[in-house]
Amino acid sequence: MPNTQQEPLDLLLLPTWLVPVEPCGVVLTEHALGIRGGRIALIAPRAEALKHTAKETRELPDMLLAPGLVNAHGHAAMTLFRGLADDLPLMTWLKEHIWPAEAKWVNEDFIRAGTDLAIAEQLKNGITCFSDMYFFPQVASQRMHESGIRAQIAIPILDFPIPGAHDAGEALRQGLQLHDDLKQHPRLNVAFGPHAPYTVSDDKLESIRVLAAETDAGIHMHVHETAFEVEEAVKQHGERPLARLARLQLLGPRFQAVHMTQINDDDLALLVKHNCSVIHCPESNLKLASGFCPVERLWQAGVNVAIGTDGAASNNDLDLLGETRTAALLAKAVAGSATALDAHRALRMATLNGARALGLDDCIGSLEVGKSADLAAFDLSGLGQQPVYDPVSQLIYACTRDSVRHVWVAGKQLLDAGCLTRMDEQQLKASAREWGIKIAAADKKS
Repeated sequence: MPNTQQEPLDLLLLPTWLVPVEPCGVVLTEHALGIRGGRIALIAPRAEALKHTAKETRELPDMLLAPGLVNAHGHAAMTLFRGLADDLPLMTWLKEHIWPAEAKWVNEDFIRAGTDLAIAEQLKNGITCFSDMYFFPQVASQRMHESGIRAQIAIPILDFPIPGAHDAGEALRQGLQLHDDLKQHPRLNVAFGPHAPYTVSDDKLESIRVLAAETDAGIHMHVHETAFEVEEAVKQHGERPLARLARLQLLGPRFQAVHMTQINDDDLALLVKHNCSVIHCPESNLKLASGFCPVERLWQAGVNVAIGTDGAASNNDLDLLGETRTAALLAKAVAGSATALDAHRALRMATLNGARALGLDDCIGSLEVGKSADLAAFDLSGLGQQPVYDPVSQLIYACTRDSVRHVWVAGKQLLDAGCLTRMDEQQLKASAREWGIKIAAADKKS
């Protein structure tokens, strides 16, 4: 029997369906979730839960309550480049359009405006935690702190100067300082973000390996994004990029390999041996024609596969629910099996697997007593979701981001009935439009 004499719950939520994600495949009906002090304090049958005193009780009819979605890879402030250079192959897109635009426009004001826009879009899409790999990370971290969202900040490191850092050494020093500044932060943590094997030399990777080990930080990196990248590496260095990273001892449980569209048997063996996570970004890979990550093959081998949207300049949205649907459908086509990546595993990929990739699975990613109350409530009452046989299947295959109704991070409600509680949506739109006008006008002159 519950102890009804203990301290009252801050909030008691009564959804139609509660999907804890762990254990996988479970859907609870007639259950409730209680929050106290920002953490999940209770998961119990509705009748038992109602015996507990709560400061606030909320019915969530026709709603599925799940862990908040985890967007395990993105470049937040690139929202301001959304649609700037579409329908181009990766290296053309990067070298002829994105890198020149970044050199011209990216400053602290750009980062503030673009990061705010990305945070707001993600909250409205049910995302409670995201990984950001972009310039001026100190500035981005301030916006994340203010917003209430949870994030991993991957410090961008390249061999050449980038906005906010003259060289890799300066980027590393800034990263260490930010790591120290945020060491006790309840929602933000720092990882090292070497851009890609072809943009970071061995000596820099060795420095990153040492610093990551000393600080117990993750290493977040674009790896095997295209066949061209792998072919060039073999031509120039005689080894595949992942093999080089293994030789340099960068691989391990905290290594986050983003994209991995090119995987042979040796690559798979390395991922398994070192217990690395792979972060799958299907829509960006499709749009840039980069290739297909063999998700089901990785999953069956025991590799942790998470999901990311990538940046809005190559996606073009930060819709992780849509991304997860694409991932589930694509996995079936790539594996040649309709049973590959079923809906429940797809949801796990977008929640607990993402948390594990970012080293946060002891805190978030599933609905378990003691974990942080990072939650999303999805409305399944629409015509397009009827009838509901399996609510998780409806969520993955029949819902859109418009189904997101409520979002909490650490027990704080950041989205209420589809409305942001801490951010001004109209102001964000106005700011984004101003930036768009400036960038478009300059682009026409050049």
